[in-house]
Amino acid sequence: MPVQDWSEDIVVVDLLNDPELTDELTSLTERLEREAKDVVLNFSQVKFLNSSNISRLLKLRKILIDRERRLYLCQIPIQVWGVFLLTGLDTLFDVAEDTATALASLQMK
Repeated sequence: MPVQDWSEDIVVVDLLNDPELTDELTSLTERLEREAKDVVLNFSQVKFLNSSNISRLLKLRKILIDRERRLYLCQIPIQVWGVFLLTGLDTLFDVAEDTATALASLQMK
């Protein structure tokens, strides 16, 4: 999984397209159940988002909220952003244009 521990409290993940996306989200969720960190998910390589991965994103969001941590999504391609708009997920997640903006937002908390 292309995970970068950006700081002691922040993890940046460059997500890949399926089938790797499913594995990445599952592994990340398992990791964050053990350790509390803020997360930035870079979607630039994701071409499609299916319902099971939407479910994984929602589970990840819940874990982070329960641990009082934050999640930012960034660089979401237009076809994936359409899924967020159609499902109403755009109102549930914090979204930034790019990784640098997401990291800056997390550091300003």
